[in-house]
This record gives sequence, C-alpha cells and structure tokens, in this order.
Amino acid sequence: MKIVYGLLLVSCNVLSVKAADVAGVVVDSSTKEPLIGATVQLAGSQVGTATDIDGKFSLNADDGNLIVKYVSYKDKTVSVSWLKAGNDTITLVPDNTVLGELTVTARARQDSEATVVEKTKNSMTVQNGVSSQQIKKTQDKDASEVIKRVPGISIIDDKFVMVRGLSQRYNNVWINGSAVPSSEADSRAFSFDLIPSSQLDNIMIVKSPSPELPADFSGGFILVNTRNLPEENSSSVSIGGNINDRTHFRDFLSIKGSKTDFLGFDNGFRSLNGGMNGSLQPAAGGRGVNLLGNGFNNDWRVKESTPYSDLSLGANTNYQWHTADDHRIGLLGAINYSYSYRTLENMTNSLFGAYDVEHDRSNYLRNSTDDQYTENARVGAMLNLTFVPDGNKGRYELKNIFNQIGKNRYTQRHGFNAQSEMEQSAEYYYSSRTIFNTQFTGENTIKGKNELNWNIGYAYANKNTPDRRRYTLTNAMDPDRIGLVTGNDIQREFTFLKEHIASAGLNYSRDFEIGKIKPTVKAGGYGEYRSRDYRTRAFYYNWDVQSNNLPDDFRYMSMQELLSNEAYYGDDMLYLFEEMRWRDSYKGNNTLLASYLAFNIPVGKLNVYAGVRFEHSRMELISNSSDYEESPYSRFYDYNDFFPTVNTVYKFTDKQQMRLAYGKSVNRQEFREVSGSVYYDFDLASNVQGNADLKPCYIHNLDLRYEFYPSAGELISVAAFFKKFNDPIEWSYRVQGGTDLLYYYKNAKGAISYGIEVDIKKSLDFIGLDDFSLLFNGSLIKSEVSFNPGDLESDRPMQGQSPYLINTGIF
Repeated sequence: MKIVYGLLLVSCNVLSVKAADVAGVVVDSSTKEPLIGATVQLAGSQVGTATDIDGKFSLNADDGNLIVKYVSYKDKTVSVSWLKAGNDTITLVPDNTVLGELTVTARARQDSEATVVEKTKNSMTVQNGVSSQQIKKTQDKDASEVIKRVPGISIIDDKFVMVRGLSQRYNNVWINGSAVPSSEADSRAFSFDLIPSSQLDNIMIVKSPSPELPADFSGGFILVNTRNLPEENSSSVSIGGNINDRTHFRDFLSIKGSKTDFLGFDNGFRSLNGGMNGSLQPAAGGRGVNLLGNGFNNDWRVKESTPYSDLSLGANTNYQWHTADDHRIGLLGAINYSYSYRTLENMTNSLFGAYDVEHDRSNYLRNSTDDQYTENARVGAMLNLTFVPDGNKGRYELKNIFNQIGKNRYTQRHGFNAQSEMEQSAEYYYSSRTIFNTQFTGENTIKGKNELNWNIGYAYANKNTPDRRRYTLTNAMDPDRIGLVTGNDIQREFTFLKEHIASAGLNYSRDFEIGKIKPTVKAGGYGEYRSRDYRTRAFYYNWDVQSNNLPDDFRYMSMQELLSNEAYYGDDMLYLFEEMRWRDSYKGNNTLLASYLAFNIPVGKLNVYAGVRFEHSRMELISNSSDYEESPYSRFYDYNDFFPTVNTVYKFTDKQQMRLAYGKSVNRQEFREVSGSVYYDFDLASNVQGNADLKPCYIHNLDLRYEFYPSAGELISVAAFFKKFNDPIEWSYRVQGGTDLLYYYKNAKGAISYGIEVDIKKSLDFIGLDDFSLLFNGSLIKSEVSFNPGDLESDRPMQGQSPYLINTGIF
C-alpha cells in the first residue's frame, strides 16, 4: 500500500495575487463547432489566454469582463460573474464583412494531451507520447513514472526503460533534440528518475526508424522535451511528502555518510587523500596500516533509524515579455529537491546450475536472501529561455537542465554458496551522479515553403563511487561458526567516470507542387563527438605477512568491531594492500557523422515517407596492456553504413488510418563492452568483463498499426511488430575456479522479437463523466535468441523480456 499526501502548496502570481479560475468553451453560434485559438482577455489587464483544440479555456479572474475575439467573427464581451453563475458556453457570430488577405501564424501548445495525440496522428512514424497535462493528472513524480504510461514500456529498478521488451541498450535517449551520455558506468542506459515531472513538456517515443533519426535504436527513440515558452506569468513553491508502509515507520539500516550527502554529493569523507597517489603493494613493501591517515573511512558500523516520510521541495517561475517591437521573450526557471527512502526485504537472490534430474530438484550455485536499504537525494535545476520574433518568423531557444543525485545503500545477504557453506555478506555502497545538458536551437520558415531547424548541444555526466566496501563470511573454517577465510573477503573499490558529448544537427525541408501531388523533400546532417574517462582502484585486506594466518579471535569477531578499530591494524595484524589493475581503467572517444535524404509523397489517401541515412562511426578505446603500470594502447572500431526506411500511412477517413513501416537499424558496442575492464557485481556475486571482439548488431524492423481518433485528444490503436536481429549483443558467462562465474558480453547468432500492442485514451463523457478519461495500454511480446553450436547457453528469450505489460487507470 502506498499513501501519498501533500503537506503544503503555496502559489503566487508574479504580477498579481492568484485569483479563482473561470472556464468556458467558445463555439460557433450556428454550427456549435469549437473555435480553436480564440483569444479571451480580461478587460483592462494583460491577463488572457487562447482556447485549446476543443475550444476550451480557463484563466484567473475574480471579477470584470472578458473580451472574446476570433478571426472573421464579431467580438463578444461577457462578465466573469456570468460564467461563475454556471454558464460555460460563449457563442460567437460570424462577421460577414469582406476582408482582404490575412495570414495568421500560431504555435500549438506542446504540453496538452490533445497536441500529443495530434502529433501521433500526423507523424509519419509509429510513435506514442505523454503530455504534461496527463502528468498532472497521474501525479507521477519523475520521468521514469511518466514514461511507463506508454504502450510497450516497462521500468527496471525504477529508472531504466525497456521498450517492447528490449533492454535499455536498444534505446536512444535525447533531451531537447540532443544526445545525452549514459548515466551508468557499466552499461548504455539513461536513468529517467533524474528528471522531475514538473520540468517536462512532453515525452515522445518513436518506435519505427526514420531517416532524420539516429540509426542506433530498435526499441525506441525517446525524445524528452522540457518546458519552454510559458502561456501565463506565474511563480509557485511547493512541499510534499510520500509514505510507503514497507519503508516508513519501520526499522531502517544505514551507513555513515558525509555532511553533504543530503545534497546528493560526498564532501570528501569517502575519498582517498593525497598520500594515496602511490600504490600499496605487498611485493614492494607497501602496506596500509594507518588507514585513517591515508584517507580511508574506518567506520563500518551500521546504524538503525526510523524514517517517517520522504520529502520533496520545488519552486518555479514562468514569465513572458512582449517587447516594443512585438517580439516575445520567455523564461522558465525551476529548482527542486527530494530525499527518499526505500526498503526491500527478503529478496531472493539465487544462481542456478544444471538441473539435478536424478533427484528432480534445482541445483543452486548460490541461494541467498537480501535485505536492502537505500536513501536517495536529488537536487535539480532548469533554466529555459525562448525568443520569438514578431510574426513568428522564427524561434530560438536556450535550454539547460542540471541534476545532482546521491545514493547511499546498505545491503546484507544471508544464504548458502555452491559448497553448501553458510555465507553472510554485506555491501556498503555510495554513488553520486551529475547530469548537465544545454542546447541552443533555432527554427526558421523561409518564404512559406522552406523550413530550417538546427541544434547545437553539449552534455556532461559523471558518476563517482567512492569507497564501495564489501565483505563475505562463511563457515568453511568451522562448521559451527561464520568468519573470514581469506583477506580477499574484504574489499574496497573507488571508481570514477566522466563523459562529455558535443553535437550539432541541421535539418532542411522544402515543399513542392507537381501537378496535383505536393511532395516534400527533406535533407540534413548530424555530428557528434563523445569522450569517456573511467578510472578504478581496488584494495584488499590481509594479515600477518609472515604466516598469513588470522587468529581465531580476529577471524570470528564482528566485522563492524574488527574493521572499525584502528588498534587491530599493524604489521603482524590486519593491513591493506592495493591490487594493481591498470587494465580496468580506460579512456575512449567516438565520432559519429551522419547525413540523410528523404521524400514525403502524398498520393490520394496514401502518404509515403521514404529515405536513406548514412552514418560513419569511429570508436577509439584506449586501455592498458599491463595491470602493473600505465601502458596505454588504442583499438579502433570503424563502420560505414546505409540505413533505408519506408513509412506509409493510408487514411480511410479523417479519423481512421493504417500505418506500415520498415527500417534497418543498428546496435553498436559501447566503451565498457569492448574494454578489458573487470568489475564485481554484488547482485550477481560475480565479476563482469568486456569483450574486445564484439561486432555491431544489425536489426530489421517491421511495424503495422491501425489508429482510430474518435475526437480531439482521444486515441484507440492496435499494433503488431516484428524484429530480426543479426549478431545481437547479449550477456553470457563462463565458469571460473570451479563454481565462480565470469559474465561477459558476446554476439549471439541471431534473435527475433514480435508482439502486439493496444492503446486506448478515451473520455468518459459518454457515461456522464465529462472530466474523466480512461487510459489503457497493454502488450503481448515474445522473443527468442539463438546461439552458435558449442555455446554454453541454449536458445532462450532475450534478456529482460517481459511476456506481457498492462497499464491502466481513470484520470
């Protein structure tokens, strides 16, 4: 059970005190059709708005008169009190006065559900989306909760997105038209929990390839758009909370952190000091006995507390200016903060070996239960500036988004290992992540038939994991007692990741008239440079250099007592040494250059959008040839590929249409996947390593979708899809040391994935619930990976595959 409550909500208008809302609808006096874009202004003030796609409006007014205007209709004045008395329909009478030629240019609101549905309808690709209007109804707190409202979307670990059952590696995420770096050190993934829902305008997920989009996606191309030009001036502050009965008002275990953990970063409490620039190697006589002096945190104690609630704070301001030359300038600024707790208890964490046919039972390589306690702190900020010249002759935007996230997690594990020995282990984990994105974009319409848009972007991400600590105890030495076996059972690691992306894109389109056919030609280019720097250091405990034998009173002592007491460290007791692993650190850069040419050809009820995209990709990985010294060498991965796409739409009526799409796409290797770096995954209780021989995976994508639009903002669709993968990149494993497993990346022989999707967005006004809508989407998905003869694995579903997904609600 989950209880959500608001503690306080305070709002104030920048120019005036917030007044009560008045609402209505503007229609034609004779046909009763809604008038879209009619202006509604409070007489004698700057307060005003425009009607939406259903002719509806709302604004803040206590008293006075509203002046309603629409092109080729007579103006009308109604009083606020008349609307508040229960009247909500304003009728306008056509003005039969003959007018000269008049050009009206407007821009639809991008944050409404009607606009997102209209985008879906008019798009030449198979896509779905979520608007900020729907977000407000669902009360989703961040982008990971928002995006799961889309058909075929599932969320892993509350932050990673899977589209149509395909893992996050098959997705491509852009924010405001620019690429974003991976938020994870060990995989291609973007954590959608980084973006608060209050900063979102809409999220669009494109599911079929298109020439103007990057070819490196097969699950979904996810475009996150943050808010831009405000509709009205306002400011607000908010504070809220969240209670989960599995976490709050219960015992919660945590580990000591720094004084700035609540702000999402470590102040150096967990960092090594300058004295640790050298290494601690026993062979060279280097041993760490003065751990505090070398900057190590020696406090291994676990404290118990009781959290009562999560906390969220927010403040934002929206402002729009009209200059003397009738240019428009918009500013949106927001800051937000959250601190949350999460408890997961009695999680089964088992690793199975070959099935024991003789005894008809599972053969466990490991069988354990985890209890995990996590604290998350997040600080976010957004600043967007928009400039629109007089007459909407162009649009220029500067968008910035920043997030700082800290995670403090303690995990304790109890169970049995492959030798049927009792085993206890624990992990002390802290990470801080920084994400910054900035984009400068422009749109121009030239002589009515030419459109030009461009985008220049920069993104930065880092992830630091200072002093990740873990230990493992077993009863291998004494069946009746659990204790240490070797010094390698206590480990400390420090990892540091930085990634930069610089990008630029240009898109041009021109409309033509060839007889009765009006085709459009599109062309463009894109360039991206990505660099990554990954560093890691690993330390282990040992004892008594001469005999390497730990006395029993040490071996079976409480870990918190043994490791937290400086008196137990010395030449004839515990000491720390560094395992030199230069191969585990690497640098990399990737250059991507792309161009495309496409044609949109409407012929009667059929619309064909076809084109080809060319991409040149060059990756350089700089790693080390030796574990014991910095010895850099480079490997290069070069590819030149053409990617054809065809998207067709057949309109049966204005409300019904059918889509058929084909496209070729690619899934390229990531830096981490081709490096020789080895890292320990505590969840798997195994090491994970890259594979320098990985090849890119090429995918053929086929989509068929029927769409029905009953009215504005409503959608009913049924879709089927099929995907064929050549050389898909999958996780595999091999056995090391008898029962230990090493996971690594490899190319399987091939794979297929197929399924159906249903999406329903329908108003419930037909049963008298005018203010409610039904949201339903469901998916049935099946996949199979085939392996080469001789591989350890047999054919199976693709990793992370969900056989079905259902999401529904009434809002």
